[in-house]
Amino acid sequence: MVYQEETRAGYDGVVELYAAMFADRLETEPFARAMVGSFAELVRGTGNVRVADVGCGPGHLTAMLRDLGLDAFGLDLSPAMVEHARRAHPALRFDEARMEALPVEDGALGGVLSRYSMIHTPPGELPALLAEQVRVLASGGLLLVSFFATDGPEPVRFDHKVAPAYSWPVDRFADLLAGAGLVTFARLVHDPASERGFLDAHLLARAT
Repeated sequence: MVYQEETRAGYDGVVELYAAMFADRLETEPFARAMVGSFAELVRGTGNVRVADVGCGPGHLTAMLRDLGLDAFGLDLSPAMVEHARRAHPALRFDEARMEALPVEDGALGGVLSRYSMIHTPPGELPALLAEQVRVLASGGLLLVSFFATDGPEPVRFDHKVAPAYSWPVDRFADLLAGAGLVTFARLVHDPASERGFLDAHLLARAT
């Protein structure tokens, strides 16, 4: 798909800059850090601690999930990001993969973390992508998805620094999760941590 090629090329070209910018980003984002911590605690409670960090980038959150007691591995579209993550975190597993075709068996995972990794997906492609996240989750497994939120009624396309991206009305995104077979039971929306002006949104959902 054209958007995937553009996204892959964009992230391949900014690996070192991206890694430097975001390696300790959650240290300055208490709300996001709290949601990741809650996600990890709830996944541990399911008894299935195997978790995929989908769109893992340089691997910093994969390592954080490991430190929170999860058997975490990272997947990313960008081969350069995967190579960087392997160098930075040699004890962890990282593989190149597309979000709509995850190299994971059905119902295998206790959790999926998708932190701003769906933002480049065109709205029409998002239901199939979410269905793939549900496919790999065990019953009762958890998805934590973070994205840019907008107050309007429709998704808004904007010029992300790496590749075109979309912000979403939170209720619309929650409806997509429901359509994929997920029950959203927690949401956090807060003022932006970046200059783009969009709200930051985090939805925590459970597979039925």
